[in-house]
Amino acid sequence: MLRVSDIVKDYEIGENKIRILNGISFDVADGEILGITGKSGSGKTTLLKILRGAEPFNNGSIEIDGSIITELSGAEGAKLLGRSTAIHLQRNFGLWAGPAIENIIRRLNIQYGGHEGMPEPDAPFYDELYERSMAYLRLVGLEHKALHSSSVLSGGEKQRLIIARQLAAQPRLLLLDEPVTMTGPDTKQEIMDVILKLKDRLNIPIIVVSHLPEVHAYLADRVIYLEGGKVVDDGNPVSVLKNFLKDLKPKEKLSELPEKNPCIRAENISKRLVLMRVGEVLNIKDQSLVINKGEIVSFIGSSGAGKTTFLKIMEGLKEPKEGSVSYLHDGEWVNISSFARQRMELWKKISIMHQEFSLSPHSTVRRQIGFRLSMKMHGALEFARQKAQELGISDEMLDKIYILPDMGEIERTNTLNSMRLSMDVYSKLFPVIPNTDVDKYAIPVFEALDLSLDILDKTTYQISGGEHVRAYIALALATEPEFLMLDEPFGDLDPVTLRDVTNSLKRINARFGTTIVLVSHHMDFVKEVAHRAVLFENGSIIMDGDARDVCGKFIEMCGATYLENTLEGLAEQ
Repeated sequence: MLRVSDIVKDYEIGENKIRILNGISFDVADGEILGITGKSGSGKTTLLKILRGAEPFNNGSIEIDGSIITELSGAEGAKLLGRSTAIHLQRNFGLWAGPAIENIIRRLNIQYGGHEGMPEPDAPFYDELYERSMAYLRLVGLEHKALHSSSVLSGGEKQRLIIARQLAAQPRLLLLDEPVTMTGPDTKQEIMDVILKLKDRLNIPIIVVSHLPEVHAYLADRVIYLEGGKVVDDGNPVSVLKNFLKDLKPKEKLSELPEKNPCIRAENISKRLVLMRVGEVLNIKDQSLVINKGEIVSFIGSSGAGKTTFLKIMEGLKEPKEGSVSYLHDGEWVNISSFARQRMELWKKISIMHQEFSLSPHSTVRRQIGFRLSMKMHGALEFARQKAQELGISDEMLDKIYILPDMGEIERTNTLNSMRLSMDVYSKLFPVIPNTDVDKYAIPVFEALDLSLDILDKTTYQISGGEHVRAYIALALATEPEFLMLDEPFGDLDPVTLRDVTNSLKRINARFGTTIVLVSHHMDFVKEVAHRAVLFENGSIIMDGDARDVCGKFIEMCGATYLENTLEGLAEQ
């Protein structure tokens, strides 16, 4: 039994005190799954950290199995919560190399050796640890993978192994923070069925934090809704979720394509990769695809199916082993798959958003848009080529420098280091952009995204989560790109914020004719935002057509019964 009473949590940022949680109270019975929902920034994850003992609180109490922890309990109270709870964090893939069962044996060995080292096979307690570890693997349905290396498990199997490791700590409370958000429908179904099985077997309180209504509708016995740091609703999942979705804006109409004019051609693409994250070999072989001007096209499929790899090849960030990707540029087809002087002209027309996108916290939105404009506005490339010649930088090296801001941070840093350069090179190569030019480019985009212009002079600390996402889209669009590439950047958004973003993408597509290619695991989002969906399986395109039809086929293939609870259905009940 868990009882949470009047929890208050304040954060001090500079001279300001911000109240994140304001008098949070609820109970969770043994054998009950409590869902916690709310918009981004409502305090869900902070609450879980407090229950875990990883975050202090300012007032209130937590009672677990008769033990009471208050704000005065200090380090001993935090240790008690740490011993009593297990937590599964969002996007957590931290596992030991070697056989899956050794991940559990190592966790259990803490009781004997005080660390997660592997005991010797002839240790007197080894057989006991092995049998106990097998029992935890059976709990999560992984006993048949006991001797398989953790590196070759699928994404869903890794998630289940992590849960088994947490259970080995014999918690009295299981905390799950967005356990399925960044996974495909097949993996979501797999993990949620394991959670329901644990509910029956363990008979302990389980708390699931998620902003996905369909997850709570499938899993939770009860849901609480956080808003403004308070519990504003508590009760039957369907009733609470309907309340949560009350601010969901109506869907805006998706633009129609009067005719199909190809603007991107991926022809006979082949690429072979070892995917360590899912432990499989991805073999894309002889795949072709045409994207039409003004289309919104979504790539869908299981983890490791080839979606992101194919998108990176289309962006020119990965080179195919065979085949090519060409864009229609000034009436001619230009190959982006290998270096040519015209490739920078193409990249000037393309903007990219990755999964881990984020605005810099150290400068205003205006300065960041100004940096993008300095590279991609009219005349910037000609200026850079002249400066590069003065600095002794070749066209091929300038080509690499030019695309780096569209890469992920780690890849960008590694590439700069390999060229013995720093970010200072951009101030030498590209012109300074006056504020008036930033306003000129930003105003129409901000209007289409329903963003106030005063956000231009704010940093990320001063705007909401939804504004942050739309401001980053504005950053990507301020240079008036013809092509916008999105690799699952919106998976962390609550449905109310995601509807705002979805409507914004439709308006951008309709007003500017922007061609959008995106990767997503979120079926409701894809059905709503895309003209077409392309289904990948084992590196091959197995279906290409109307987004609703292709998503329906994928859901059927996954056996994802949880998706019977659609967003629209929950909002209308």
